[in-house]
Amino acid sequence: MSKTSDQKTAIRQKVKEEQVEFIRVTFTDVLGTIKNVEVPVSQLDKVLNNDLMFDGSSIEGFVRINESDMYLYPDLSTFLIFPWATDEHGGKVARLIADVYTADRQPFAGDPRIALKKAVAAAERDGFTAFNVGTEPEFFLFKTDDQGKPTMELNDSGSYFDLAPLDRGEHVRREIVLTLEKMGFRVEAAHHEVAAGQHEVDYEYTDAVDAADKIQTFKLVVKTIARQNGYYATFMPKPVAGVNGSGMHTNMSLFKGDQNVFNGSGDRHDERLGLSDTAMHFLGGLLEHAPAITAIANPTVNSYKRLTPGFEAPVYVAWSASNRSPMVRVPASRGQATRLELRTVDPTTNPYTVLAAILAAGLDGIEQKLEPAAAVDKNIYLMDATERKRAGIRDLPDTLLAALTELEQDDLLIDAIGVHIIDKFIEAKKIEYTAYRQFVSQWELDHYFLDY
Repeated sequence: MSKTSDQKTAIRQKVKEEQVEFIRVTFTDVLGTIKNVEVPVSQLDKVLNNDLMFDGSSIEGFVRINESDMYLYPDLSTFLIFPWATDEHGGKVARLIADVYTADRQPFAGDPRIALKKAVAAAERDGFTAFNVGTEPEFFLFKTDDQGKPTMELNDSGSYFDLAPLDRGEHVRREIVLTLEKMGFRVEAAHHEVAAGQHEVDYEYTDAVDAADKIQTFKLVVKTIARQNGYYATFMPKPVAGVNGSGMHTNMSLFKGDQNVFNGSGDRHDERLGLSDTAMHFLGGLLEHAPAITAIANPTVNSYKRLTPGFEAPVYVAWSASNRSPMVRVPASRGQATRLELRTVDPTTNPYTVLAAILAAGLDGIEQKLEPAAAVDKNIYLMDATERKRAGIRDLPDTLLAALTELEQDDLLIDAIGVHIIDKFIEAKKIEYTAYRQFVSQWELDHYFLDY
């Protein structure tokens, strides 16, 4: 029997043993939103045989009304059963993550997951066997009212690594961790973050496609467990003014076989940082394409409320091994744990397209042998414009529109992710930015209404 046949048999057996009642087949749209088609378990064979269809014209950035029929091809390795009951009868739901195919059974150019797979395939053609990624997603917990609707009241007044009673969200985090572990995650740590009501759960790195799948699953778990405990979880980058926002620091490394090729091995960079030439050139690519990556890594108007000086979020194109103000940090671990940490990414990003963009930028750096500017070992926030210019430090885009302009001009990222996805993404985000510009905020009324 083939591997696929074995997987199908195992899924059918598990569904029967666990008395699963529904199969939820999920996919992700151009903007990073999880979508799903749910069918009764009687339709399991249709799902497993890639015959489940849906109307693609109803999905943001997919196809026109006359091209609506599309197929969902589930990745059988993503099968899991949600460990919570879906109704008062205890009915179970299983999940499969799918790739999107066209009516003529071709991979759909607008599917972000397929775009990431293509980026990984490009790395494999260059001789790399794995692009490993570990993320650190942050979120806020807000209280809900008597009707279960979210309020703007935070769940606690704790700060970094606080314990109860200041941290009143620890029981929610524990339940999130236990749920994730039941779903196959290997959780490494969970703690309160800097801002009141802000939390973080970290789990083990994995290959890029699985990492993106896990980010989507993680968000669903956090929101579900929070709701069950009377809270609302948001991954909005800056829901509260005047405090730290939520990021999703993204750690990465390239492997050949079982060897991390970012780890230094006696080449000319090794004496300084223990990084290989491959790592340094990958870093050079990240810095070169940083402005365009920002549009994908920080895709909302609110993202740029987080990317401001004074709240630990990076705003400059720079790197360091010794401080956290630049956009890329080199953590101290070496050997198999050698990695680069991109600190700009926030949790509203589409995980598939952002990892595709990061990988494409890094591979370009390796191919072009791009050399990063010197590491910045002082706090960039304390440097004036002249000092930054002398050090070769550029500003990151400070608005969504500025970042989109950079993305429009970066042919490498457009080619890596695909014209279909980029065009639809930019179109939607320009509409979003226009709507934002037309809105009159309370801040403007407070500052201008009486004075003028």
